[in-house]
Amino acid sequence: MTKATMSPAPRRAAFAQVNSGLYATIVAVFASLLFMSNIAATKGVEFGPLLGGWSIITDGGFFLFPLAYILGGILAEVYGFRAARRAIFVGFGVALLAAAAFWIVAILPAASFYENQSAFEAVAKAYPQILLASLTAFIAGQLLNSYVIVRIKERTRERHLWARLMGSTVVGQFVDTLIFCTIAATAIGISTGGDFLNYLFFGFVYKTVLEALLLPITYRVVAFVKRHEPSYQAQLAHYSATS
Repeated sequence: MTKATMSPAPRRAAFAQVNSGLYATIVAVFASLLFMSNIAATKGVEFGPLLGGWSIITDGGFFLFPLAYILGGILAEVYGFRAARRAIFVGFGVALLAAAAFWIVAILPAASFYENQSAFEAVAKAYPQILLASLTAFIAGQLLNSYVIVRIKERTRERHLWARLMGSTVVGQFVDTLIFCTIAATAIGISTGGDFLNYLFFGFVYKTVLEALLLPITYRVVAFVKRHEPSYQAQLAHYSATS
């Protein structure tokens, strides 16, 4: 249990101001993870066959998307919904810029000695579909994730951080995974209903379980950011003094 969760619950939820170095750093890492996830997701990945002949079908971004979700949750918990929403839009601005850059590079004439044009085009042409899936799914999922965290925090204040993080994860990840898998499936080569359900089910379960396992680390990061944000500590002290 962190120091913050042991403090008396103030009458209002505390949120830090965004004009700090920590906010900018977290947003930069968040946007980078989102950018890398979209590129990695152009590759279909299969683990198996496992026991019973089952295989797990996912994409190359499977270990990156949950990390972006964790950072999104930290932004909402510490800075509030508007700040988290701003970070989401910054991340997708970077992703859109990347999509435009890849498209331009793909149509540029290849040098006579360059032998990987078809391979590059295969990735570059899949990227817009992955980006569309990611834009739609991640905006919907992350906004829900941030909204749920803030709404629960307004009721629980500094208590029950685990409930905010996991409750928002279940809601946000389900919506995100459903939308993303529906749009992105054909881009990574999924063509059957069984493979799609496998992709959807294991994607949601994996992301949710991973975030649960990483909860102790998330707790420590949240506590660190709160301790090092003067505006958060000032609000927390003010609300506690008036409670």
